[in-house]
Amino acid sequence: MVPRYARPQMTAIWEPEARYKIWFEIEAHATQKLGELGVVPMSGPEALWDWWKTNPAIDVAAIDAKEAILKHDVIAFLDWVAEQVGPEARFMHQGMTSSDVLDTTLAVQLARAADILIADVDALLAAIKRRAFEHKYTPTIGRSHGIHAEPTTFGKKLAEAYAEFTRCRARLVNARAEVATCAISGAVGTFANIDPVVEEYVAEQMGLAVEPVSTQVIPRDRHAMFFATLGVVASSIERLAVEVRHLQRTEVLEAEEYFSPGQKGSSAMPHKRNPVLTENLTGLARVVRSAVTPALENVALWHERDISHSSVERYIGPDATITLDFALARLTSVIDKLVVYPERMQKNLDRMGGLVHSQRVLLALTQAGLERDASYRLVQRNAMKVWESDGQLSLLELLKADPDVAAKLSPAELEERFNLDYHFKAVDTIFDRVFGK
Repeated sequence: MVPRYARPQMTAIWEPEARYKIWFEIEAHATQKLGELGVVPMSGPEALWDWWKTNPAIDVAAIDAKEAILKHDVIAFLDWVAEQVGPEARFMHQGMTSSDVLDTTLAVQLARAADILIADVDALLAAIKRRAFEHKYTPTIGRSHGIHAEPTTFGKKLAEAYAEFTRCRARLVNARAEVATCAISGAVGTFANIDPVVEEYVAEQMGLAVEPVSTQVIPRDRHAMFFATLGVVASSIERLAVEVRHLQRTEVLEAEEYFSPGQKGSSAMPHKRNPVLTENLTGLARVVRSAVTPALENVALWHERDISHSSVERYIGPDATITLDFALARLTSVIDKLVVYPERMQKNLDRMGGLVHSQRVLLALTQAGLERDASYRLVQRNAMKVWESDGQLSLLELLKADPDVAAKLSPAELEERFNLDYHFKAVDTIFDRVFGK
């Protein structure tokens, strides 16, 4: 985790003290149910909760010092708790194994992280929606292969992003549900030394679902799907970030990141206003996606359990969620403050002498009786003259002067094919589909 790209709410989930608190809650809830079942005396859970109610500070350094000797983090924690609670702490961890604590804790952490990420996406969606309606009918050029294609609106561009992040939200909700499972099943997952009702109780108390069958660990296909989902969300962030980066290019300059008073863009060139935030988002997206392959490789563990996944998850759990949280918040700020230049959009639309209307003329000629290939050739031979003139010539005027075209379409019919508003007649329909009526 790099503090530069971290926010406190998400970072707090992964702090050692937070992790140990979850460990204690899992152990105490399990002991509570064991007491109710008569497996251990009720004095055990009562002692644990009495100590806990005093709001004790978790001594991370003391636990770490024990682990340095014992070489086992859960045993170090249990020993430390026993020192605080006294003899009744011996009833903790009855019939349980370390993975019961570790895996259930990770499920809690990932579920809490997912809740923050879902809220992040909600904030981003709100910003995108506001800007989309603001520019619902702002004309701009649509590009394919980076080349002028046909007119669209800037609002429609943002509606595309809104639809994409709506899907991202749904995926996060599903990923949260899939990863938020509890396993308190003991060694090799047979419940030989602990009743399944203990697992059910702990799951309920921790806000998790019961893992239907665990080997001793929770199956890692769940985690693989979770991190894969984070990777997809990161890619959606990058897609929108790359769009902003392109629009801010000097030759385009249809939109740009907000440049605050006193901000400097370059140590050498005082004129610079660079898309540094969206470039940063591209980099952060790469970091989040880097967690996906290790998570996939964690699925194939030996037999009922090995710990090859453990070291991986100690990295990717915090890093991927903290980074994605930061990236979503940063993208929300970028969109919220994005400076849009409708006049420049119109200027770029008009940049190539009306070439963006070529398809409408092609279709009109076919409807007037020409074969499609002949129609294409007629339009193309005039369009190439405009292209080679760098937009100095007018496609409309060239078509009017072309006798082969004039034989099929009148000047008025040609002019109608250069009507910009024609391209926006379905914008309302698209917005209704994306945002609802």
